[in-house]
Amino acid sequence: MDPTRAFVKSVKRVVVKVGTAVVTRSDGRLALGRLGALCEQLKELNNNDYEVILVTSGAVGLGRQRLRYRRLVNSSFSDLQNPQGDLDGKACAAVGQSSLMALYDIMFSQLDVTSSQLLVNDGFFRDTAFRKQLSDTVSSLLDLRVIPIFNENDAVSTRKAPYEDSSGIFWDNDSLAGLLALELKADLLVLLSDVEGLYSGPPSDPKSKLIHTYVKEKHQREITFGEKSRLGRGGMTAKVNAAVCAAYAGTPVIITSGYATDNIIRVLRGERIGTVFHKDAHLWTSIKEVSAHEMAVAARNSSRRLQVLNSEERRKILLAMADALKNNESVIRLENGADVADAEEMGYEKALISRLTLRPEKISSLVKSVRMLAEMEEPIGQILKRTELADKLILEKISCPLGVLLVIFESRPDALVQIAALAIRSGNGLLLKGGKEAKRSNAILHKVITSIIPDTVGDKLIGLVTSREHIPDLLKLDDVIDLVVPRGSNKLVSQIKDSTKIPVLGHADGICHVYVDKTANIDMAKKIIRDAKIDYPAACNAMETLLVHVDLSRNGGLDELVAELRHEGVQLYGGPRASSLLKISETHSFHLEYSSLACTIEIVDDVFAAIDHIHHNGSAHTECIVAEDSEIAEAFLSQVDSAAVFHNASTRFCDGARFGLGAEVGISTSRLHARGPVGVEGLLTNRWILRGSGQVVNGDRGVTYTYKDLPVKA
Repeated sequence: MDPTRAFVKSVKRVVVKVGTAVVTRSDGRLALGRLGALCEQLKELNNNDYEVILVTSGAVGLGRQRLRYRRLVNSSFSDLQNPQGDLDGKACAAVGQSSLMALYDIMFSQLDVTSSQLLVNDGFFRDTAFRKQLSDTVSSLLDLRVIPIFNENDAVSTRKAPYEDSSGIFWDNDSLAGLLALELKADLLVLLSDVEGLYSGPPSDPKSKLIHTYVKEKHQREITFGEKSRLGRGGMTAKVNAAVCAAYAGTPVIITSGYATDNIIRVLRGERIGTVFHKDAHLWTSIKEVSAHEMAVAARNSSRRLQVLNSEERRKILLAMADALKNNESVIRLENGADVADAEEMGYEKALISRLTLRPEKISSLVKSVRMLAEMEEPIGQILKRTELADKLILEKISCPLGVLLVIFESRPDALVQIAALAIRSGNGLLLKGGKEAKRSNAILHKVITSIIPDTVGDKLIGLVTSREHIPDLLKLDDVIDLVVPRGSNKLVSQIKDSTKIPVLGHADGICHVYVDKTANIDMAKKIIRDAKIDYPAACNAMETLLVHVDLSRNGGLDELVAELRHEGVQLYGGPRASSLLKISETHSFHLEYSSLACTIEIVDDVFAAIDHIHHNGSAHTECIVAEDSEIAEAFLSQVDSAAVFHNASTRFCDGARFGLGAEVGISTSRLHARGPVGVEGLLTNRWILRGSGQVVNGDRGVTYTYKDLPVKA
């Protein structure tokens, strides 16, 4: 739970206000889907022993729609030729109120919930007896698990201009909700809007940022409001005024979107959505935390300072990083051991615990890979191409960093080291978000690494995001962050891709195949499949499906392969053909990444059937053929459309360090930019430098283009 939402744990009575912009569609008709989702959420809260009070708008809009229709059907043709006067707002309210309540009654009845209607006017609250009776009535309804539904009785309001007059105790349904929250001693007021919360400016402005916690002293003079509600009377200005009044009188308020189907539930779970208003907000230490945007900007600024350093200076940073990892191995392993112990106590799967554990040999391997990166050829500022466009007009294509990387990874703290080293070598700023199961490991590794970054660059070069609540904000920063690299489960990668406009590099699955052809050397095949499955079963480049030529099922070759895997304790599942022949359980899907000592076996007719199987069921990660026939092998290598395709070699070789890249930020199955293990080269782009001597275009008159390739020089 986000610390700025911790107060929701003690919430018992909640007032929910839904505005006209949420209740109705842009054409003025009721938004039945949103109303249905609202009612379902309130039912769930009711079932979970929350006391729920609803304040609703929408009666005037609904009444206007019905009266317009009535006027249309009662009008003659000649009437329709004349301008139609505006409908009386109070008449609209009178007609719409009964219709709106009838709709709520039907929806709640379908959910086995009872609702009640309470219409109030501004003047009622001047009467002390009325206020006491109101409180008693609401308490009785709540005791009976009835949801009270409030609305201002606009039909008989004495307000001269109900949509403009702001006099009185309350002046719209937002201020009514705030007043009721205080009168009825609610623990929380939720104001549902047509946007995600309060922004620093109009939400349509790309520069506007969502404010998660409103601090009156900070935000009161900084916020610029846009237009008011398209249908109701207030908009965000009215909501903020009501929220400030209620919050500073003692009732916390959260403004969030009513368009989402579960935001009320998420608010009460303590998730960091919307904008919270609280009288103690200025005292919360979390307000002093660096925002997601500030972290990203700081990383970009530091990366630009890093790029100014010469190659030897960047090399020394990496060597210092390797030394720091080696010298702090004991404290790193101590913190990692605490993470592992917690993971075991929580009952995490063995595959996750394996990825989480930093054994001495893994730390040594990390130190070695960082030193390897330090000794690599300088990647930044390399002239990739030189062209003479015209006499004394030279164009150069030069390598340069991408900018700022956001890498989101799950239970592998070693990934933090690899990615940080690659970022330094490639001159990129970096934001890292690791899994909660590796919290201590990531924190100590980040501390060790940033401690060696010189002050001329700044330790903000590599930022560690400690709360998952920051991720939605980071994914919106397409003006600052240049690439997102998710490393983890299929679910994680898919969620990231669906949540951002920033380019995403990675793979969702690691469903790697080994095809053993009829021409294969069986002893070689046994060695390869054993390594591909056993060496590190949790790795994304481990074999998940073994495809075997049908002839091997007749000459004993298949039996030898199966025996090899069973000897190593691998649980086998078969496709339709293999399960029948081998008497093993049939897999429910070929698109499975076990990440453990399990794999699928299937029998295929030939290499082309194997290729077809891989294209239909694979994830375009890494595939291998074991064959002695070179023509068959070449057909496999040229036709399989995956990031890495091997002949007579284990799939486990698909790794940045083993490819000589020093390390990898991840393995990409994308066809754009980088593919396969992504090392330094995959974190670079290029820019163009043009060196002239006073040339101008002038309609291309007087310029003689030569387009001559020139030697590339350092």
